[in-house]
Amino acid sequence: MEKEELKMLNKGQEDEMELSGYRPCRWKLALVGVGVLCTGGFLLLLLYWMPEWCVKATCIRTTVRDAQVVLLRSTDEFKRWFRAKVRVMLAPGRNPYISLDSQTTTPMANGHTPHPSNTSADGFMRKYAEYQPVQIRYFTLHSTKYYWNDAIQNFEVLTGLEDLGVRCSTIHLEHSAGLSQNQQEYRRLFFGVNEIAVKVPSLFKLLIKEVLNPFYIFQLFSVILWSADEYYYYAMAIVLMSVISIATSLYTIKKQYVMLHDMVAAHSIVRVSVCRASNDIEEAMSTDLVPGDVMVIPSNGTIMPCDAVLISGTCIVNESMLTGESVPVTKTNLPNPSPAEKGTEDDQVYNIDEHKRHTLFCGTNVIQTRFYSGELVKAVVVRTGFSTAKGQLVRSILYPKPTDFKLYRDAYLFLLCLVGVAGIGFVYSIALSIMNQVPAKTIIIESLDIITITVPPALPAAMTAGIVYAQRRLKRLGIFCISPQRINICGQLNLICFDKTGTLTEDGLDLWGVQRVENGSFHHTEENAYKESLVKSHFVACMATCHSLTKIESQLSGDPLDLKMFEATGWILEEATEEETSLHNRIMPTVVRPPKQLLPEPVMSPEQDMELYELSASYEIGIVRQFPFSSALQRMSVVARLLGEKRMDAYLKGAPEVVASLCKKETVPQDFAEVLEDYTKQGFRVIALAHRRLESKLTWHKVQNINRDHIETNMEFLGLIIMQNKLKAETPGVLEDLKRANIRTVMVTGDNMLTAISVARDCGMIPPQDRVIIADALPPKDGQAARINWRYADNPSKHASKAATLEEVEISVEDSPEERKPMEQYHFAMSGKSFAVITEHFQDLLQKLVLHGTVFARMAPDQKTQLVETLQSVDYFVGMCGDGANDCGALKRAHGGISLSELEASVASPFTSRTPNISCVPNLIREGRAALITSFCVFKFMALYSIIQYISVTLLYYILSNLGDFQFLFIDIAIILLIVFTMSLNSAWNELVSRRPPSGLISGPLLFSVMTQILICLAFQTFAFLLVRQKSWYEPWTPVSDACSTSSHTNLSENFTEIDEHNIKNYENTTLFYVSSFQYLIVAIVFSKGKPFRQPSYKNWPFMLSVLSLYVFLFSIMLFPVPAIDYALEIVCVPFEWRLTIVIIVVVNAAVSVLAETFVLDIVLWKLVFSRDKQGSYGVLPAPPPPQGGLDYCGSKHFSWLCCWQRRVPKARYMHLAQELSVDPDWPPKPKTTTEAKSPSLPENGSYQIMSAS
Repeated sequence: MEKEELKMLNKGQEDEMELSGYRPCRWKLALVGVGVLCTGGFLLLLLYWMPEWCVKATCIRTTVRDAQVVLLRSTDEFKRWFRAKVRVMLAPGRNPYISLDSQTTTPMANGHTPHPSNTSADGFMRKYAEYQPVQIRYFTLHSTKYYWNDAIQNFEVLTGLEDLGVRCSTIHLEHSAGLSQNQQEYRRLFFGVNEIAVKVPSLFKLLIKEVLNPFYIFQLFSVILWSADEYYYYAMAIVLMSVISIATSLYTIKKQYVMLHDMVAAHSIVRVSVCRASNDIEEAMSTDLVPGDVMVIPSNGTIMPCDAVLISGTCIVNESMLTGESVPVTKTNLPNPSPAEKGTEDDQVYNIDEHKRHTLFCGTNVIQTRFYSGELVKAVVVRTGFSTAKGQLVRSILYPKPTDFKLYRDAYLFLLCLVGVAGIGFVYSIALSIMNQVPAKTIIIESLDIITITVPPALPAAMTAGIVYAQRRLKRLGIFCISPQRINICGQLNLICFDKTGTLTEDGLDLWGVQRVENGSFHHTEENAYKESLVKSHFVACMATCHSLTKIESQLSGDPLDLKMFEATGWILEEATEEETSLHNRIMPTVVRPPKQLLPEPVMSPEQDMELYELSASYEIGIVRQFPFSSALQRMSVVARLLGEKRMDAYLKGAPEVVASLCKKETVPQDFAEVLEDYTKQGFRVIALAHRRLESKLTWHKVQNINRDHIETNMEFLGLIIMQNKLKAETPGVLEDLKRANIRTVMVTGDNMLTAISVARDCGMIPPQDRVIIADALPPKDGQAARINWRYADNPSKHASKAATLEEVEISVEDSPEERKPMEQYHFAMSGKSFAVITEHFQDLLQKLVLHGTVFARMAPDQKTQLVETLQSVDYFVGMCGDGANDCGALKRAHGGISLSELEASVASPFTSRTPNISCVPNLIREGRAALITSFCVFKFMALYSIIQYISVTLLYYILSNLGDFQFLFIDIAIILLIVFTMSLNSAWNELVSRRPPSGLISGPLLFSVMTQILICLAFQTFAFLLVRQKSWYEPWTPVSDACSTSSHTNLSENFTEIDEHNIKNYENTTLFYVSSFQYLIVAIVFSKGKPFRQPSYKNWPFMLSVLSLYVFLFSIMLFPVPAIDYALEIVCVPFEWRLTIVIIVVVNAAVSVLAETFVLDIVLWKLVFSRDKQGSYGVLPAPPPPQGGLDYCGSKHFSWLCCWQRRVPKARYMHLAQELSVDPDWPPKPKTTTEAKSPSLPENGSYQIMSAS
């Protein structure tokens, strides 16, 4: 088909997909029907599991425009397939945003197609019968509807008002009046009902979905097969296990659905007041809201049922549901540019992210509102349903990305290998049976039986056990997990990103001091501003007014930094009540005043009356307008008026560099940069203050609509506030543990660069002797290309220059250790702005920078996510630890995200710690490593269990025999299940070691381990099988055979003379049953690894008790036969000396297995292969000391050739990069040099060039 028929959906977004169109084909459908009948329904199952095959088998390609079925494939690394049916509905128009009164029958220019909804389209169509109905084509996928757009010839999503690209002035001008009833109904056809519907599937639906899992279908096939072969007991046991497994799974899934449904439903349907175009206000259900509706926010607050932008008034909102930050946030009305500014740069296009300080998000709690006389607090609905911020969060929970982990991919490969082995056995058994002229029914049953033996039915249950136990242990440590599969991945983490404030450091800031500016120069540092001499200064007025604090239930509430700053002044904050607001036309919503004891006592003259005296004695400042703090602008400001004054004042606070740039040059001290650098290097958080007297022409009404850029200019610099952010007590110790374990640590913060570097040095993330290189990137400007200026943050501590002993060593990739060169360690630090420039203009430099990047400051939330993705792109296993605020995206994207916040935002994070410090990180990694090693142990054990049983059955097939029903039952239930569920109980090792477990099953040590054990088991079973046939007493067994000399056994034989149809009872069967039973226990002990990732097995008492009990039982029944047990297990009597021979075979087997696993694997191969995973070996890890023995260069001399060969071909991308950089003479960039982006026309020489400083 033509290539252009492959369309892209959601281009550039996380859920980007390729789309192709199909239509059903009758002859293909007929063929599939025949195939389904011939395969007994199996083909139908196969098509159910494989959407791609289903569509291609039943449909033919067509243009996307004419498609009746669409096939979609995600463009991410998982390449998942989805199918969806294209539906058609009728609507009276194509464009949701036009009034129907002006609608014509021709399609609109933007080609938008309407959105079907639960509203009756037919009833609505009757209202507009004069319009020719328009056909609308759409399909639904993952709770999102996609509509055909004629203009772009593709399907697209209608999100809401943003589709129009409306400017702020347009929202005020055209969308502030509300919609008429007809407009709302028409728009609801497009956008549907405003609710986030989490449908809880019925148990029957869930059961069908669970039962149709390929694994359970295989189990059903096995059970039918065993029943046909009269293995009823074992079949019943497997059915019972499956029923328990399915019931547990259904209970868990149903519970999760119900929890999510309750969480969403609690807030989704409320009564709201809606403004109509006729200026009426009417009550409506929130489910009726559509984009463009204007809703009134009640004064006592509400839970937001949609995303809406404030157009009048102010709201105090708790956004913990979305951000994890329980601090109330002030939302102000959207700026309304003056008529002169309309269409200019000041009149911005509304964007929900850029204007989030004016946007109320769905699911957030509006605590209270502020409004003025005659004005209601109104908001225009922007998005509804699943398009809202909360809807997208719920969608990400409902439709998560699959967990991509090498272990799971390898597990499927391993199962395929087992299927291959089963195939060999299948052919072998058929050939053998035909040669021995066995009846056809027996041939079919026995050959299929060998497949069920090779692929163990209990494997998934066994694999899950270790994760369930790890989850239980994590819960005891106060770490809660909503994605159990991630526990294994946490065992591989080799880089952790930490947020700074509230994670590495204490949440609160303490005021350390203030440094005021007088006459353009810094005053000496003062401890606080609580002084009578300063009470009427602009500096204190700025501290008292420039904040977003509010009173909730008589308690001051807001940002912790604002709270500390305000408390330091000792002032009092009072808010106007609703009654006062309605009485006065221009009352200040919030007033601040100093305590009376700080004000100088005014002298009362005899002619002054009491009222005038009180007025002159009072000193109050009213906050007229607030411009909230914006992380993009790094500042906030307020317009305030002193009681009795006509002119207003503007106060500004924010990042010192930003505030200084907005002030008059003559008011900023000359030594500003030096003073600021001095504070930030000591790790203080510095905030600058500024003031400006506003013109008298700026009235109260003008101020309400003015753009903040007009206020925040030509300010006078007032000085600095110095806040101290203390490290948490646990931080240095935890980072030291991670460093010893060769786990890289990176700081990602929204704070100042130099403060972040200082904290990184204080907590040990950057050792004292290491250099920090700041990458200061500038975007293209005035025809100049983008460039990066490199500079040193500071000189490392003096100790570094004393001797080279403290210097880190980077290994060159040469063979001989003599060629190693000492090299000083370095760390890159950059700001969010630089990161954005480097991401856009220096793509090939970005990966090199993150290899040694340790401090990323002033990072926006989406940049944190980008950084995690970049680190993952160079094959790091990335962990992220944050306090929930602004970290949601990164926590979700990382391989292991740990939220230190227990708020609803932790829904986004796979792990949530109840302990509010980073000590949870090593605990999680330890448990992850233990769970990962447990998974390997269990998988290896289950593989060996299959192969051991496969060997036994294959050998017995040779003599047309098999294992008995109760023998299978004893092995599978008493041995296998007991061992599997107890061997997973080993808890994690006490400390983190410097090596990581392998990430997949297809790795040298693990394959060697499995293969050697298989060969050992094969050798000893074959040896026993052949040896028993060579014994002098051996003869083909019959019910009257007597190989034992004792009379008791002779009588036993005579009593049980029934016919053995399946030829179970024979000497070979008995021998192999005993040998194989011991082999299961031997491999269980051999594979149950302890140190360095798990506690040793002897500390796992349930496992030890199970193994010892089974050993005692098997030795007892073998050496001292019990007739009843022999009869049940269909064991025949063999001479005592043969029993002793079996004991010797078992002991030698155990000795060989232990020797192969512990000496050959653990001492030789394990260490050599693991040495490749030591990041320090490639100079990748900036901070940690060299691992074991001077970087363990090339292992021991005996294996140097092998090890060095492995080092030349590192597996991870970050190792390749480190190798390249270790021989690059221009890396790291020298200080005071500049790297410039080349023009796109010269790509072949790289995208940048390094230039010396001028």
